[in-house]
Amino acid sequence: MDLLKMLDTRPLELPEQYRKMSIEELEARVREIKAELGDQLFIPGHHYQKDEVIQFADATGDSLKLAQLSAENQLAEHIVFCGVHFMAETADILTKDYQKVYLPDMRAGCSMADMADIYQTERAWTKLMDLFGDTILPLTYVNSTAAIKSFVGEHGGATVTSSNAEKMVRWAFEQKERLLFLPDQHLGRNTAFNIGIGLEEMAIWNPIKDELEFEGPLENVKVILWKGHCSVHENFTVVNVHEVREKYPDMKIIVHPECRREVVALADLAGSTNYIIEAIYASPAGSAWAIGTEQNLVKRIIKEHPDKHIISLNPHMCPCLTMNRIDLPHLVWCLDSIVQGEPHNVIEVDAIVAENAKKALNRMLAQS
Repeated sequence: MDLLKMLDTRPLELPEQYRKMSIEELEARVREIKAELGDQLFIPGHHYQKDEVIQFADATGDSLKLAQLSAENQLAEHIVFCGVHFMAETADILTKDYQKVYLPDMRAGCSMADMADIYQTERAWTKLMDLFGDTILPLTYVNSTAAIKSFVGEHGGATVTSSNAEKMVRWAFEQKERLLFLPDQHLGRNTAFNIGIGLEEMAIWNPIKDELEFEGPLENVKVILWKGHCSVHENFTVVNVHEVREKYPDMKIIVHPECRREVVALADLAGSTNYIIEAIYASPAGSAWAIGTEQNLVKRIIKEHPDKHIISLNPHMCPCLTMNRIDLPHLVWCLDSIVQGEPHNVIEVDAIVAENAKKALNRMLAQS
């Protein structure tokens, strides 16, 4: 790629005028544009977004739910996705051609999704076929790029969410003898363990070294875990669990299954973001909780439940840095570009990639 083309693909810089606007001015502008566009505009907001952004969301939820809601809302021509890049890609895959999906800041990526690129995956697949023959079905967490979803769809596999991962892993074993789980090793390991697969039956594919990490006979391998992780959830540790147990003996610990296996094993409960939210809502007043998930959400849950004692499992945890790139100035800039007829940061997935990715998504939805 030459220098001019590289410059063309760089994310656009936020204009100075939006940096100078007060919070009150920014909030007023969002309300004004929402009123002007009416049903033509839909703003989905992921649970991990900042409060300054989530207050304007027309729907909140996890990435797949928001993509599905975007597709169902056929009045909306403009979908401004307040989340990260792979989420906006999924929305573009599921929505109609007349609907445009935007990401307020193109720098809002996902480190986990970026840990499995299509070139690494294709190389890995070739080597795994040499090692195991046609005995492997690929599954990918929805927290992956459109290209990875497309690869999985093309090879007969499906997507999974943290809510339905166990069902989809069982389904995968009905199709093939082994599975390759991308890109989060921890969700894959926790899910496989929960359905009775032993840790000694799980290998790791290292995409950096381009090799399989496993001690023992290859015929014992049932699950191949891609060596990727969530940079937020991996930072909850066994030490954090022991500190909470010592300081608050009666406190329940609830964590996301993207956490390490040893943390999930020591927690009282583990489940998806929605599972965590619903468990706290259903708990009685006066109950005590340590939550192992993203900080923006934990702070929001604390604020919504003043009758309960709630803390973060790791008090030194930072919010998801890429999620935090979506802020009020970028949201207003994106909305302004739409009403001015010069939209930017449009997410467009290649048609062939989208077609195969939709196969992976539909195989999952068929099991729901």
